[in-house]
Amino acid sequence: MKTRQEQNLFSPQRTQRKTKKPDLSFVVSLCRPLRPLWFNGLALLLLTALFLPACVQKPERNPNSFVVSSIGDARRLIPIIATDSASGTINDQVFNGLVKYDKDIKLIGDLAERWTISPDGKTVTFHLRKGVEWHDGAPFTAEDCLFTYQKLMDPKVATPFSSQYMDVAKAEVLDRYTFRVIYKEPFSPALESWAIGMIPRHVLEGKDLNTDEFNRKPVGTGPYRFKEWVAGQKIVLEANERYFEGRPKIDQYIYRIIPDSSTMFQELLSGGVDFMGLNPLQYLRKSETKRIRENYRKFRYPANAYTYMSYNLSSPLFSETRTRQALAYAIDRKSIIEGVLLGIGQPCTGPFSHVSWAYNPKIQPYPYDPERAKRMLAEAGWKDENNDGVLEKNGRPFRFTILTNQGNKERIGASEIIQQNLRKVGIEVNIRVMEWQAFLEQIDKHTFDAIILGWSMGRDPDLYDIWHSSKTRKGEYNFIGYKNPEVDRLLVEGRRTFDIERRKKIYYRIHEILADEQPYAFLYVPDATPIVHKRFKGIAVAPLGIMYNFNKWYVPKNKIDW
Repeated sequence: MKTRQEQNLFSPQRTQRKTKKPDLSFVVSLCRPLRPLWFNGLALLLLTALFLPACVQKPERNPNSFVVSSIGDARRLIPIIATDSASGTINDQVFNGLVKYDKDIKLIGDLAERWTISPDGKTVTFHLRKGVEWHDGAPFTAEDCLFTYQKLMDPKVATPFSSQYMDVAKAEVLDRYTFRVIYKEPFSPALESWAIGMIPRHVLEGKDLNTDEFNRKPVGTGPYRFKEWVAGQKIVLEANERYFEGRPKIDQYIYRIIPDSSTMFQELLSGGVDFMGLNPLQYLRKSETKRIRENYRKFRYPANAYTYMSYNLSSPLFSETRTRQALAYAIDRKSIIEGVLLGIGQPCTGPFSHVSWAYNPKIQPYPYDPERAKRMLAEAGWKDENNDGVLEKNGRPFRFTILTNQGNKERIGASEIIQQNLRKVGIEVNIRVMEWQAFLEQIDKHTFDAIILGWSMGRDPDLYDIWHSSKTRKGEYNFIGYKNPEVDRLLVEGRRTFDIERRKKIYYRIHEILADEQPYAFLYVPDATPIVHKRFKGIAVAPLGIMYNFNKWYVPKNKIDW
């Protein structure tokens, strides 16, 4: 399973396979803000405010370019160490895996034309496409596949994905275009794991992948080639003229960093952005205008993602299950979904969203019950010793800080509701909103009390990387330090089982345990609500979303002069 830490509600991904997050280049604003002339007084100021949203100057850029926007910059552009949604979004255009998902969520060949699996399920032989080139013109071969595997297993490489390959007994090159992987035991997510982007041996051999400049100047095999990266502003990709599936019809893919969603929406209106994920208010109200209906298409479909508040389990505040359960009863999820998401989402009950076959329908969300929360906290030893409204235990007040990321109003709004909810049961909560990169640094260092974040999930329900007790190193996904021997055992068993019904029982049980122990306060499952300029044709909604066939999108010739 490829997961990503999500910045935003929706991140455009070519294969729709990763979280974080889940979530999404840049030209100067093409519709300059009207500046009030102060000596003309209040009337001109009001007139300016009235007409600002309708400013429609034509963008001075190639209309056959595609401009997406996101609240945060990418971190590193080597696929095997990229953990955030921004990096994943770029990598999906620059790199290819051996396999990918089609529109109906079925694995098909990407760099591999085909593959065979041995009767015992332990050996997978990939037959690679011939004639594929890296962006620098070097040929792609099985040596690159072996090199990618070797780096995934290199302890010096800060990858969170190594567990996907730890059961490989042997990976070998049979010939220039044949790559074979032999597993120690049957491994059910094996094929999906090879959707990770392959990296070039001839460029990266002998280099430190964690720090090499390749992270900012990548060379892939994908439909788009890297052109430039202006930190904090934009990443620009250009169509790969020699792409093995044919040159993309859109000339440029431009990724703009716009930290505020309101500013991003104004850029959409002015023509500076073609594609973004709308927040609930924008989707339901602000986009219901004649201009939007005439020039844009809105979409809505369930996201394979969820938002949560996780706890640093090394803190004595959160080390007891009963305390975390009390917090779950103290949080009013209905108010978050209705007041913040405006109904565009569902309560989250555990580590799978409703679109996953591993979702356990018997698990119900914790009801909002502050009185029960108070009783449970008292049973856990938390009491208002000083009559100041704040609970204490062993002389320590129940006071903590929630961290979340800048630019995501839904998470900030959820934080504020949780803050109010917990105040009613005697817990004092502070909220700290951080810039995306600084936020990720806090997670890497484990220097947080609680965080609100989201996971964008892979299609295979394997959760080993997030919940296994061995995955707690810097850069790995079990950053809360969760440990449960039964969950560890089930995670391994789920990987060893191919029978879908047996796997369901395994993941249903994992869902049940995590819902009971509440290492996360599972909050909500959002809907994806992207909006795209109407000049782009070839878009079709499918079970995988809308970005699966981006290479086939096009701008009609009569729209080039728009």
